[in-house]
Amino acid sequence: MRIMKTVTMAVAAAAIAMGAHGAKAQVPGPHPAYLHALSDLRAARAYLSEGFQWGPVREEDRHAIGEIDAAIARIKQAAIDDGKPLGDHPPVDAHLQPRGRFAKANELLFAAHRDLEHAEDVPQSRGLRNEAIRHIDAAHDIVDRAVRTARWE
Repeated sequence: MRIMKTVTMAVAAAAIAMGAHGAKAQVPGPHPAYLHALSDLRAARAYLSEGFQWGPVREEDRHAIGEIDAAIARIKQAAIDDGKPLGDHPPVDAHLQPRGRFAKANELLFAAHRDLEHAEDVPQSRGLRNEAIRHIDAAHDIVDRAVRTARWE
């Protein structure tokens, strides 16, 4: 009887240990912070690109969009892809002047950074998430530089 109890406890302990190990190995889903970041990045990209090419900041604009595209690519490489194209974003306020567009883009970049910074920690995706954050921060710096270039401060 005692041997049976010991065997039962050992089997139960092994099952618990295997279950805990298996849970750690799985990537949890869904990833709402990553999905929010993707949405914010698409919208920021739209504020910088859709129908807007103002000469004094054109190059910064393109460079910031490149950084945003790189951040989106890193998030997708981390297997957090909602399948939406870059053009799938909330409508851009067409009445915003260039200063307002850049301010809105920076607001969205900050939100995307915050989302990724507080995203669930998936060890397999940590490096890609950190790269995405670096690209977002680079885009934010570029937009800030464009604002200074245009003297919108």
